Amino acid sequence: MSPSAVSHAVKTVEDRLGLPLLTRTTRSVALTEAGAQFVTEVGPALAEVGDAVERLRAARGKVTGVLRLNVPRVALEIALTPVIAQMAWRHPDLVIEITSDDGLVDIVAGGWDAGVRLGEMIARDMTAVRLTPPFKAIMVAAPAYLRARGEPATLADLQDHNCIGFRLISSGGDYAWEVREDGADTAVRVRGSARVTDPLYARDLALVGVGVAYVFEPLVREAIRGGRLHWLLPETAIEEPGLFLYFARRAAQAPKLRAFIDMTREVLRSSGRDG
Repeated sequence: MSPSAVSHAVKTVEDRLGLPLLTRTTRSVALTEAGAQFVTEVGPALAEVGDAVERLRAARGKVTGVLRLNVPRVALEIALTPVIAQMAWRHPDLVIEITSDDGLVDIVAGGWDAGVRLGEMIARDMTAVRLTPPFKAIMVAAPAYLRARGEPATLADLQDHNCIGFRLISSGGDYAWEVREDGADTAVRVRGSARVTDPLYARDLALVGVGVAYVFEPLVREAIRGGRLHWLLPETAIEEPGLFLYFARRAAQAPKLRAFIDMTREVLRSSGRDG
């Protein structure tokens, strides 16, 4: 719509309500208090209309609209890229909008259709669909680094190594590495010359020999097989529950999310990761 058409439509609504919905100046346009309340109250109704339109189109074999996902970066590489690739071929009229976010978020309040997180991080009132099998969180380092500094034989030896730290964006605190020791889970505080907020960059720094990185095993599987990284202290690795797609129960009724869920299961089966 042209700006003049939008302005006319808004003016028509304002005249019917007898209230200004927007405050206009020569430099900006903003919602009035009444406008903000109106948008909040009609939002769910408009969403219902949009869902109804999508269902009608889906009945004709077309999945359309915008599917909004909140996803940590590691999940893109480990689980989602093959799903999104297949969706592009199967449902070209659907737009998948991905927000890369490693923090804990309220996907409903934030306007996302679904999110991806580790199973232990998902609220119990959400519906979850498995994306990956369980996997381990492990410590790795490059052969060049180990030749220069030696290989740690115990967890205590990590204090003598350059460990790539991880800063939690949500709290600002340093993440303590979770490990198994003497049959129990524990956390180890590490130190080093680099600290990141992106676990993929921790892997990259390990690959060039900066130090020891703590990462999910699927992210470094090929590097370990190729000899570019070495798995340290494998007996201390903990097992994570795996990644899950999660969403509010009502959201699963939308054809766009239903199609995405079906595709995740299809890709999981075809990759042999469902059992």
